[in-house]
Amino acid sequence: MSTNTISTNVQSKDLNGLSLIAAHSHISGLGLDENLKPKESSQGMVGQLKARKAAGVIQKLIQAGKIAGRAVLVAGPPSTGKTAIAMGLSQSLGSEVPFTAIAGSEVFSLDLSKTESLTQAFRKSIGIKIKEETEIIEGEVVEIQIDRSITGGHKQGKLTIKTTDMETIYELGNKMIEGLTKEKVLAGDIISIDKASGKISKLGKSFTRARDYDAMGPDTKFVQCPEGELQKRKEVVHTVSLHEIDVINSRQQGFLALFSGDTGEIRSEVRDQINTKVAEWKEEGKAEIVPGVLFIDEVHMLDIECFSFINRALEDDFSPIVIMATNRGISKTRGTNYKSPHGLPMDLLDRSIIIHTSSYNADEIRTILSIRATEEEVELSNDALALLTKIGQETSLRYASNLIAVSQQIASKRRSNTVDLPDIKRGYMLFLDSERSVQYVEEFSSQFIDDNGNVTLGAPAGVTNDPKGSTASVSENTSVPAPSNDDKMETD
Repeated sequence: MSTNTISTNVQSKDLNGLSLIAAHSHISGLGLDENLKPKESSQGMVGQLKARKAAGVIQKLIQAGKIAGRAVLVAGPPSTGKTAIAMGLSQSLGSEVPFTAIAGSEVFSLDLSKTESLTQAFRKSIGIKIKEETEIIEGEVVEIQIDRSITGGHKQGKLTIKTTDMETIYELGNKMIEGLTKEKVLAGDIISIDKASGKISKLGKSFTRARDYDAMGPDTKFVQCPEGELQKRKEVVHTVSLHEIDVINSRQQGFLALFSGDTGEIRSEVRDQINTKVAEWKEEGKAEIVPGVLFIDEVHMLDIECFSFINRALEDDFSPIVIMATNRGISKTRGTNYKSPHGLPMDLLDRSIIIHTSSYNADEIRTILSIRATEEEVELSNDALALLTKIGQETSLRYASNLIAVSQQIASKRRSNTVDLPDIKRGYMLFLDSERSVQYVEEFSSQFIDDNGNVTLGAPAGVTNDPKGSTASVSENTSVPAPSNDDKMETD
């Protein structure tokens, strides 16, 4: 009797190497020199020289703290780099300045009111640098001795630590031993121990022991052995947002509420008390207010109530810089019956500094597509890049960018590492741009459900609708298949 053996090949994919490539992940700044002069192509930014220079001026004002409570509107046609400029500004400001990005439609939520959503976004964009003095022990580890009991439960030990001027031995308990083990502290490391919390931070390795290491990783950091006393007082700065303070003080679970995600409505009394306390800290020199940036994309999606709230919020003492982006021209302001430039009320426009973006030329589109291909690790031939550039000119930059990944997948089917002209053409035929999609809808409009619920169903290939709408004709060579059981419709 023969036995059949079934073998199954399981292909395991390494997901650790996967990374998300966002639309603006290639942007690392505004691409300006020291004199705020924009470079033609730098830090992922291409073209839009006037708009980038204006954004650079705003960046300097933000860093100087002279533009808090102002509104900036970036307006221009679709695919002209409005969001890219905001992202570049965020990267240029660095991690010290809070940056919150939302879309205009995000404020319309079933859980929160519009004003609460905007309030939380505003307060996320205000940073508070809280200063406090703490006692620390800082020095170079000379030796660590850990003695374990026979049962393995209780541990005790000694830590010998020194500076250039003194050396001391400290007794270690379970908590400190666990901290040293977790941080992988060894002899020759420079460490810092917070006496209040017991937190251990490894600052690097001592220069005096640099020759003791045969192999070192790229992240190995050497620092000088500290001077003076081992125990010293040090000013520590914690940066938190106003919203984080709101959440901690408005929930029973306190700090854990930050991780639950469900913040809910926060009472105005809580915020008033926090504002008063933060103002006191500022007067006493214990805290510093850092006005950040709130970026609202598609700001035309907001309604008149939201615009009125933003007008009032910009006059508040705790107000960030609000940067808005829109691609609308003269359009109706939501919640009203009148039209205005960019769909924004005139009083908010009057309060705003307006930056305009313009369409990219062929060379700029080519450069942007080349940068995107490099970011997505796609190799394009010169002909493929030229065709993509032409497509970007005639359709949109976003559509041309989307074709890069699509064409790479098509090229991989023919086992090629380079995307060539036929791959771009194939992707172009498979996926419609917005203009061709509109043409398709107009051509076959009768087969789509209209506003009145009317639709023409069951018009197979070869069936042409009579202009009068009374009969349908079938060509001689066209055979209409008999409906299967799955195609039958149930009627009442």
